[in-house]
Amino acid sequence: MATVRRIGGVLVLVCATVLAQQAAGPPAFEAASIKPSLDPPGSVVGIFESKGRISAKNVTLKRCVRGAYNVPEPQIVGGPKWVDQDRFYIEAKAAAPAGGHELMLMLQTLLADRFKLVIHREPRAIPGYRLVLDKGGLKAKASAPDRGSAGRSQRGRIEAEGCTLAQLSLKLAEVLKRPVQDATGVAGKFDFKLEWTPDDMQAKPPDSDTGPSIFAALQEQLGLKLESGKIPAEVLVIDSADKPTELLR
Repeated sequence: MATVRRIGGVLVLVCATVLAQQAAGPPAFEAASIKPSLDPPGSVVGIFESKGRISAKNVTLKRCVRGAYNVPEPQIVGGPKWVDQDRFYIEAKAAAPAGGHELMLMLQTLLADRFKLVIHREPRAIPGYRLVLDKGGLKAKASAPDRGSAGRSQRGRIEAEGCTLAQLSLKLAEVLKRPVQDATGVAGKFDFKLEWTPDDMQAKPPDSDTGPSIFAALQEQLGLKLESGKIPAEVLVIDSADKPTELLR
């Protein structure tokens, strides 16, 4: 009889915990502000994380969706034109210290709340690239164990700390406008800098020093290369989204 009572007590405790979690709702930031960006083209773009906080600079809604759902931008389709054009500054703070995964879950909630974002997923095979190791191997420095993740992207330049090769693949996909699949098989986080000359600057007189393309830069600077082909991918479709009605809250 005592055993039955103990089991019943455990079940009541489990049910109470589940109900409390459901009542609490999805993880959310304690406070957040969204402002339109007036920075000129070529300014720093990215989402910067610290414990319990994110700071997003010059980001489009599509860039935010990419970070929140860990989906490359070329695999995000649909929605009104402004989701890939209008840029914002977003500052958001959690009630307590939180890591990258928790922050991205909170960002999902923020996007649904403030941008009224509605999405669904579907599988597709689309043209893209596989990121693989070159013959000489990886030429990136391993990050310190306690280093947080941070990245800065500008035209012709990517600089990052505490970045996995899967995260690099996302950044490359944004530049190339095609999905990039991490096929290196290399785990861990790295610090690196990648610099190249954009395609529209390659068409200069033969005697001028134009610098490497992004493909050549990857091989020379990081020991990586891109192989083109059809990439099986899960596409995230934006069904609807609205511009925030309040730019500061």
